[in-house]
Amino acid sequence: MSTPHRGSAPAPVALSIAGSDSSGGAGIQADLKTFAALGVYGATVLTAVTAQNATGIRAIHVIPPDIVSAQLEAVFDELNIRAIKLGMLAQAATVDVVADSLNRRRPYFVVLDPVMIATSGARLLTDDGIASLVSRLLPLVDCLTPNLAEAAALLGTSLAMSEAAMAEQGRALLDLGPRAVLMKGGHAPLPEAIDILVTHEGTQRFATPWVETPHLHGTGCKLSAAVAASVAQGASLADAVARAKACLTAAIGGPGVRPSQ
Repeated sequence: MSTPHRGSAPAPVALSIAGSDSSGGAGIQADLKTFAALGVYGATVLTAVTAQNATGIRAIHVIPPDIVSAQLEAVFDELNIRAIKLGMLAQAATVDVVADSLNRRRPYFVVLDPVMIATSGARLLTDDGIASLVSRLLPLVDCLTPNLAEAAALLGTSLAMSEAAMAEQGRALLDLGPRAVLMKGGHAPLPEAIDILVTHEGTQRFATPWVETPHLHGTGCKLSAAVAASVAQGASLADAVARAKACLTAAIGGPGVRPSQ
């Protein structure tokens, strides 16, 4: 896929601002694979390099904020970015650099996967980074995609264990500034795998049967990247979420998604 320069024929471009996963299952590598699979040109801004595989993270090197800033300027100066996916930001200084850039550039659509703690327990965002994310980034975000642990951490409360609690926490997160919240229910003890999209207009649930699989590394990255890719192609947010969940479910070996009100 050739580079869609400014002034050339329109091409859907999505930007991933995230960390690198050396195993290729999550982070920027997963985002680029998802963008390509959905027919979108992918650009990247690297925030951290991790040494990891599906069993855990062994080391993290955080990219200096001035290098993150330089990457942002280079990408925005050349490409017509239609959607941005934010992933691992690692530290407050990086959050601030990204927020400054988004404030100046005002991109069309931003989805934030609030990567804070890895499944293995490794910290992926510092405490002051979480504070900056809440105060500076959430008001710039079009869709926040927390799993249940991330939602609870952002709100300082316990995990939502029911659909009603998920919707309630989604509405509480809306009060922090994002224009929509996709509550991911993959860790909830529910009869189906339920995600709930919460906006100021109401809620919409997306349901699939549970899939028994060990291949869950990077699912949050892939889902948010697929949302960004679909919006870059012109889909509404609800349609983008339905498509993203269907793509993710198919990728791990399950059937299609059933959206409902």
